[in-house]
Amino acid sequence: MTSHSTHPLLGIGLMLLAMSVLPFLDVVAKFLGQQGVPILQIVWARLFFGALITLPFTLNLVGARGIMPNMPLMHTARALLLISATGFFFWGLTYLSIADTLSIFFVQPLIVTMLSPLVLGEKVGIRRWLAVLIGFMGTLIIIRPGFQELNPGVFMALAAGLSLAIYMLMTRKISGSAPAMVTTFYTSLLGAIIMSAAVVFVWQPVTPEQWGFFVLLAFIANGGHYLIVKAYDYGEASLLAPLAYSEMIMAVAAGWYFFGDFPDVWTFVGVGILIASAIYISIRERARNIEPIRDFEQP
Repeated sequence: MTSHSTHPLLGIGLMLLAMSVLPFLDVVAKFLGQQGVPILQIVWARLFFGALITLPFTLNLVGARGIMPNMPLMHTARALLLISATGFFFWGLTYLSIADTLSIFFVQPLIVTMLSPLVLGEKVGIRRWLAVLIGFMGTLIIIRPGFQELNPGVFMALAAGLSLAIYMLMTRKISGSAPAMVTTFYTSLLGAIIMSAAVVFVWQPVTPEQWGFFVLLAFIANGGHYLIVKAYDYGEASLLAPLAYSEMIMAVAAGWYFFGDFPDVWTFVGVGILIASAIYISIRERARNIEPIRDFEQP
């Protein structure tokens, strides 16, 4: 008997804990951005220290010889997409509240469903297409084009969602080729190498406090993702995936506490529609026995 059937409550608890931790990644990134730290520098810190933190765990799991996975070009492309998703998300935070940025970013699972026939050759039925259409209606309610001035952060959040959606599709395509910890480390390592070459052109002096925030970024991100991985060790994807949207609760609370931001009622309406659509898509994927993504990354 698997641990999935014996400790589902533990899996739920770990997933909820992860979702209460990860919004603080956005708090730190937004705070650094308000201090004038370049976005590229924040992304570099997220990936560089993330690779350092996951290195000992990866070595313990597979040893030095197993640290290089197959398909290096695919992993390089994933690293570029992760850089794009992280950069656009952090950039969006400079224009929008954490909750609004995350609300628009929630379009990501809908884009995964839309692109899966092209990238993975999966068949998407009429019910999932309708769920995607309704989900995008929720996104339009959040953005409300024509009813309010379009904030540049909207386009940043949408670009982040698109980038991570393609990243997730590529992750699903290589699923099983290497342990999740190895692919997570290798993607962070490649991202750190690429960003190290780019960040020198915008690098600004860093205070000791900001170095501490850089390290904190990586600890929050990797700690949250580790909790997600452990949650999936104890609970099935169909049970845990919908709980990822509980992140919105802490995002609203953190944004209000640290920055005085609070979403309007239409944002909540749009988020509700978007989340309902994404949960329905998750249920339909479960019914079609589509393998869940087990490599977890988030800006």
